[in-house]
Amino acid sequence: MSIAIAIDGPAGAGKSTIAKAAAKHLGFIYVDTGAMYRAIGLYTIRKGVDPKDTEKVVELLSEIEVSLARDENKNQLVILNGEDVSGLIRTEQVSMAASRVSAIPEVRAFLLNLQRDMAKANDVIMDGRDIGTVVLPDAKVKIFLTASAEIRARRRYDELIAKGEEAVYEDVLADVIERDNNDMNRPIAPLKPAEDSVIVDTSELNLEESIALLIKTIEENSK
Repeated sequence: MSIAIAIDGPAGAGKSTIAKAAAKHLGFIYVDTGAMYRAIGLYTIRKGVDPKDTEKVVELLSEIEVSLARDENKNQLVILNGEDVSGLIRTEQVSMAASRVSAIPEVRAFLLNLQRDMAKANDVIMDGRDIGTVVLPDAKVKIFLTASAEIRARRRYDELIAKGEEAVYEDVLADVIERDNNDMNRPIAPLKPAEDSVIVDTSELNLEESIALLIKTIEENSK
C-alpha cells in the first residue's frame, strides 16, 4: 500500500525545494501541485484572460492538458499541452495568476483526480496549499511548513537578485502578503493547517537545516 506525505504552507516557505530533497532522501516521488496551478495560470496569461475571470478561465480548461514528467536526472518537469514549461512558471506574474485560478472550484476539481491518482499509485511527498485538508485527507503524515512573511520575502528577493533580475524587497514583501491573503481567504479550500498536521517553522533555519528537520519530522510521525 502506498504512503502519502502531505505538505502544505504559504508561498515562499520553501516547500518545493525542501520537499523535493526530502523525497529524494526517503525514496519517494515528489509531486509539486503548485506547479500544476502555475501551468494553468501561465495558459491564462498566454491567452490574455484575466485569471480572476472565473467564466473565461473555466472555458479554457477544455483546451488544457497538464501532466508531470521526469527527465533523465529524475527532475520533475511540468508539461502543458505537450510543452515543457518548467522554466516558465516561476515568475511573479505567473505566481499571482496561479493564486487567482486556484481559487476557482472548477480548476481545483480539474486537477484533483490527477493528484489523487498519483498518490494511489506511488509513495509520494505532495506539497501545495490544501493537500492535507482536501486532496489527501488520509495522508500518513501531514505537515504545515511555514516561515514569517518577512523571511519568505527576503528569501525570494535574494533568489531574484541571484538570477540577475531587478527586485525591490518592499515590493516582494507586498506580493507575499497579498498571496497569503488570497490563499487564506478564498472560499474554496483556503490555506490552513489540517487539524492533525505538524507545524514546521523554518524562519530561523537555513536550507540544509530545514531539509533535515522535515525528514526528521516525517520519520518520527510515520512510524
